[in-house]
Amino acid sequence: MKIDWNDIDTVLLDMDGTILDRHFDDHFWLEHAPKRWAERNHVPLEQAKEHLYNLFRSQENTLNWTDLDYWSDRLGMDIPLLKREVEHLIAVHPYVIEFLLFLKHAGKTVWLVTNAHSKTLDLKMKNTRIGPYFDGIISAHQVGLPKEDPGFWRKLQDYISYVPERTLLGEDSETNLATAQGFSIRYLVYISRYSSTVEPRQSDQFATIDYFNRLIPEKGCSSITISA
Repeated sequence: MKIDWNDIDTVLLDMDGTILDRHFDDHFWLEHAPKRWAERNHVPLEQAKEHLYNLFRSQENTLNWTDLDYWSDRLGMDIPLLKREVEHLIAVHPYVIEFLLFLKHAGKTVWLVTNAHSKTLDLKMKNTRIGPYFDGIISAHQVGLPKEDPGFWRKLQDYISYVPERTLLGEDSETNLATAQGFSIRYLVYISRYSSTVEPRQSDQFATIDYFNRLIPEKGCSSITISA
């Protein structure tokens, strides 16, 4: 896919796994939360993992999936408090700041568009201090639909004025890229190195990068080509 930055006005970026290392989230939900739940309920860790993983899967592709208040109530634990126990794992992916500075100097409108709950956003913006690099931040909880819902991108236009044909979306979710494709967002980029602990995998459907420096053209150029 050829990307000519002269043809792009708006850049929409996901948060977890896209600009932030998803290792924090994976560790929290797959290891830390089950450990604390096992301790609280006096059950073996493997039993706790099996129970919680089933609960988590039952809420995939819904707003509950990322709703910390929902999970605090469902699990009987203060999830925001537990997240702060491992907040040292929150990290910005390499080259993200360089890419955001490039976008700013190029005069692009840049929005952080995430499924994350407001309490998660508060924690991560405080730890990373990347909020000022964006023109704004929109959570799916404000929109009322998760990004997995085909209606999300249309409803997003109630909050952000953007032309799909002149918009780039960066995501680590192929499902979310597919729903955006259904709304005719033109430039769809899959982030393969969503966690520092995984080996990147090329998407079969979408143009793929490991780091955002792949989207910064050489000086004097306005376009780049990435593989799909």
